Amino acid sequence: MEREKFIWEEHYNHPSHWQRDFPPLSVPDMLLAAHDRSPGAFLIDFMGRKYSYAEVLSGARRAARGLIDLGVCPGDRVGLFLPNVPHYVAAYYGAMMMGAIVVNFSPLYTVEELRHQVEDSGTRTLFTLSVKSLLPTALKVLDQSSLERLVVGSIPGVLSPAKSVLYRLFKSSGEAERPDDPRVSSFSTLIANDGVFDAPAIDPVQDVALLQYTGGTTGTPKGAMLTHNNLTAVARQVAAIDPHSGEVDRILGVLPLFHVFANTTVLNRTVYMGGEMVLLPRFDAGQVLGAVGRTHPTSLPGVPTMFQALLDHPDAGKTDFSSLRLCISGGAPLSVELKRKFEETTGAVIGEGYGLTECAVVSVNPYENGNKAGFIGQPTPGTRVILLDRENPGQRAGPGQPGELAVAGPQVMKGYW
Repeated sequence: MEREKFIWEEHYNHPSHWQRDFPPLSVPDMLLAAHDRSPGAFLIDFMGRKYSYAEVLSGARRAARGLIDLGVCPGDRVGLFLPNVPHYVAAYYGAMMMGAIVVNFSPLYTVEELRHQVEDSGTRTLFTLSVKSLLPTALKVLDQSSLERLVVGSIPGVLSPAKSVLYRLFKSSGEAERPDDPRVSSFSTLIANDGVFDAPAIDPVQDVALLQYTGGTTGTPKGAMLTHNNLTAVARQVAAIDPHSGEVDRILGVLPLFHVFANTTVLNRTVYMGGEMVLLPRFDAGQVLGAVGRTHPTSLPGVPTMFQALLDHPDAGKTDFSSLRLCISGGAPLSVELKRKFEETTGAVIGEGYGLTECAVVSVNPYENGNKAGFIGQPTPGTRVILLDRENPGQRAGPGQPGELAVAGPQVMKGYW
């Protein structure tokens, strides 16, 4: 039977052919493959302290062993209530290595929001930081829910020795004291082991790796069950449309890793590519511009308000953007004028895209040929998109008529939790 031909195939401008397969691949195996290619290459730059792939893999293995020693079993849910810090990367990959399901929580959640999603997901172990914006909230949820334990990291522990001292001197007002409570342990204690454990067999297609909660725009947030192959497939799809694949790859990661946009375009895609992430815990236009000048990133994913804030900052005109090749914009429509002005100022191309929690990235404008302002671009390789009639979803929308997108592909979730 001849397969359906899609209209975009005749005009496909991504560097990878649209019709391609993404064989099953687990998230731990993706990290291991990147490590084996270049163990000494750097994966993380966090405020000037760099972590190699070998160090990250070791940290993830020790986090996995530590979770097992705590009694966490394959299939258990492990929550991350963290900003963009090295602890997130170790806990994320470590939990998946030992067969647990990661649950992302926004660091901006209130006690009630966090408590609800902890209960809904069945999270029993939660990673967080000893800062006043996070730990007090986590402790209240520990007392008010079925959460059983907290693993608490510290910012000074992942900084260089000099910066660690300065942080303690000048940022102590932001630190929260970890209580003497048997339910609360330190991240450093968790990873104080040799990292040796019996890794469970993972079925990349069937086994859920991540519970990613939707934004709740259509009601109460729902947990999208993303399998290992969902996560690795979309990472490979995003990598496949990059015409600079194989060149220096350094991504400025200020978008929050707990969100599916950054989880795909910053974290997993970079690991698959063997690149480097410059992690910033939160968005501050001045700090982002300073990081651009210091680290010379090649890519900067963001949302339109972020790009506008960078242009509006007084240091924008003094910043050397010459290393930037491309940026991906998502989360909201990008105005034609903002796209034009940012590209003129930086020399980098902005590729606008479209995605959603249930399948991360659906389509992106080609970075070089066919990059159209005001459009969501062309489907990523292996992604099928059709437009259905909103009143009768069993039929296609008519030519020129509005409709509802239907998406199929290897990145589409297994279902709702």
